[in-house]
Amino acid sequence: MSPSEGSRQQPADEATDAGVSGVRTPAVSVIVPVLRADGAFRDCLASLGRLDPACDDLVVAVDGGDADAALLAAGIGAQVVRLPERRGPAAARNAGARAARGDVLLFVDADVTLRPDAVARVVAALRAHPGCDAVIGSYDDAPAARNFLSQYKNLAHHFVHQTSREEAWTFWGACGAVRRDAFQLAGGFDERYARASIEDIELGSRLVAAGRRIRLEKHLQVTHLKRWTAGGLLRSEIFDRAIPWTRVILTTGRMPADLNLRWSGRVAVAAACLLAPALILAVRHPWARAVAAALALVQVGVDLPLIRFLRARRGNLFALRAIGWQWLHHVCCAIGFACGIAMHLAGADRPRAPFLAAGPIAHLSGDRKPK
Repeated sequence: MSPSEGSRQQPADEATDAGVSGVRTPAVSVIVPVLRADGAFRDCLASLGRLDPACDDLVVAVDGGDADAALLAAGIGAQVVRLPERRGPAAARNAGARAARGDVLLFVDADVTLRPDAVARVVAALRAHPGCDAVIGSYDDAPAARNFLSQYKNLAHHFVHQTSREEAWTFWGACGAVRRDAFQLAGGFDERYARASIEDIELGSRLVAAGRRIRLEKHLQVTHLKRWTAGGLLRSEIFDRAIPWTRVILTTGRMPADLNLRWSGRVAVAAACLLAPALILAVRHPWARAVAAALALVQVGVDLPLIRFLRARRGNLFALRAIGWQWLHHVCCAIGFACGIAMHLAGADRPRAPFLAAGPIAHLSGDRKPK
């Protein structure tokens, strides 16, 4: 059964909560931006077919017009939107949102798999918190790729979300739902992000600035299928995360003390940056050895909850290796922060492209009739 077929017995505009007479269940549209048809995308589509209840409609936005991806999506009854040239996931998500029919837009990355209860959890969270305009989830603690870096990075992400406040200030494109009206009023995703970056975080900052509320639903979890390599991870940390995140902070003037921006994390970044010169000086100066040891203890102390979590999940050796990568993570944050400040001071940003602006979008197959 396709995601669209699962909702045909009960029209979206007539669906009601069985326990609350007259209260309409919001129609949920799932939107998946995809670049190419690979194994991860196939697994993602398969998980969407297992949703229970199914989404009311599924829109796949093919970024760059990959024919195989379009055929795969159309084959399960999805509405397919094709961007003839690659414009990035932000533009693809916006294109998918324009084509979607639901009251709630559930954005899902093409390299994750959802649990069958994902739609039910989104609807339940929005119903339990009527003042909430968006719901985000997190990666689970069972990433698909088995290499160390993939396990480390995804487990760290899982830990951060699971220990963060439920009243969130950021959106999450891998598995995040937002009410259509809030999304449109915020202007959608910023299409200047031409590759996967912090376009979801930036959208979240605008939603919060407009007085909208975002909830972190910790049981709404997805499995990440991405395989991280050392070079890809370090590039992403600096160029796709730290630099653009710094620019958003400087532009908005807000640095919430949550997620990766907690005060403890800022202390760890400072300690990690000072550790390298302290180690160099320690070769000739005994006093520098004491400084280096103190800085190392500070960083390990800050990261200790995460290290304990990793040790419990993957053992002692894994946790020891993670300490070194945490140091690199903090150094990358500092490098990106410095570069972001320099870029911010160099010039102002261009105006954002509005969400409702027409784009070169072609529609393919899929059930276009209102349900």
